[in-house]
Amino acid sequence: MTGTQPKAHGPNTVRHSGAAYFGADTPAHGPAASQLSMRRHNLALVLRTVATHTDLSRADVAARTGLTRAAVSSLVDELIAAELVREGPMASSGRAGRPGRTLALNDSGPAGFGLEIGVGHLGACVTDLRGEVRVWRRVERANAHRDPADVLAALADLAADARTEAQTLGLRPLSPLLSVPGLPGPGPAMLTHAPNLGWHDIPIATLWPGPDTPELENEANLGALAELWTAHAPGNFLHVSAEAGIGAALVIDGRLYSGSRGFAGELGHMPVHPDGPRCTCGSRGCLELYANQDAVLHAAGLPEPTTTDPVTVLTEHANAGHPGALEAIERAGDALGIALAGAIGLFDPAAVVLGGAYAELGGWLLPRIRRQLENRLTVRPFDPRTVTASPLGRRGPILGAALHTTQEMLRNPAALGR
Repeated sequence: MTGTQPKAHGPNTVRHSGAAYFGADTPAHGPAASQLSMRRHNLALVLRTVATHTDLSRADVAARTGLTRAAVSSLVDELIAAELVREGPMASSGRAGRPGRTLALNDSGPAGFGLEIGVGHLGACVTDLRGEVRVWRRVERANAHRDPADVLAALADLAADARTEAQTLGLRPLSPLLSVPGLPGPGPAMLTHAPNLGWHDIPIATLWPGPDTPELENEANLGALAELWTAHAPGNFLHVSAEAGIGAALVIDGRLYSGSRGFAGELGHMPVHPDGPRCTCGSRGCLELYANQDAVLHAAGLPEPTTTDPVTVLTEHANAGHPGALEAIERAGDALGIALAGAIGLFDPAAVVLGGAYAELGGWLLPRIRRQLENRLTVRPFDPRTVTASPLGRRGPILGAALHTTQEMLRNPAALGR
């Protein structure tokens, strides 16, 4: 292990996001412990100030935080030693005297590390503390119903390549967070339920080859957090994404809400046509039967591709004006609009963001979704124009995994020393 990352939150946790991550640890008891807790708080405060402002000197940080210059200087030295902050010359102001020096987040040193298992691909991503993507790897690979140990071995190889590339850039990826299309369990790195992979109760920690076992998080949750952390969404929004399955995540006041047992966001199994065909979940007419990528591909009369992914096939055919593809995507938009009308009526989000495959098909989906919302939310003050496609496309979950690591570092920089 090249560094110590605070453990990722479990699936039942309400998480802080954005600036809310920059809090202090829970205060300990006793004078010495209280002093240590205060120093950790101040360390995070200084790092937050550097992260959210540009061209600040040590004196500027002292003025903004209310800390003494001596305290700020000591804390900055500690952050520089941990490779979280760098100090460089200030641009010339034309004034006489000794030139000042400015502080900035380090673009080398500790870095966020995200991994991803999709139904049809594997991925790895490394981001620096500024949130910039520095390493990106994606391999198309059919993972559904394959031996989990085989899939994890391939992912571990991809992760090792990404780590090596990051190290050549002067980055030090910390423990990875793994995005999965399912529900992580209460145990260490346990994948409880991933129906689109055909996996149930898979002990990732036991099967992972080598050290640095990743923590797990649901892909829809990470996609929503990526939207929040990259400032593409407001503090209250519903994030809906799809590939083989359909997932949703609700962010309330900048926090991800996962429900009492971690099952919030199962939009794909909301019935949109109660008399429709039987779903694998046991219900009838679920959204996934009309609006996941395989359902749309089938409705379009297109064969399942063997050399590329279904979303690319659908996009290419829609761009070419293929009548079957266009009709199937529009029908999916109608079904999605029906489901969203119910979700919006229940949660009253400020916006809805379409991620994953929906983001890439947004040009055809959005008109039908908005029309359904206009017809069904006639007594509610919701503007259908606030339903938008994510600029992150299908990159959201793995980017959210990498950014989660950097957010944790920024929230609690003292953890790097433990």
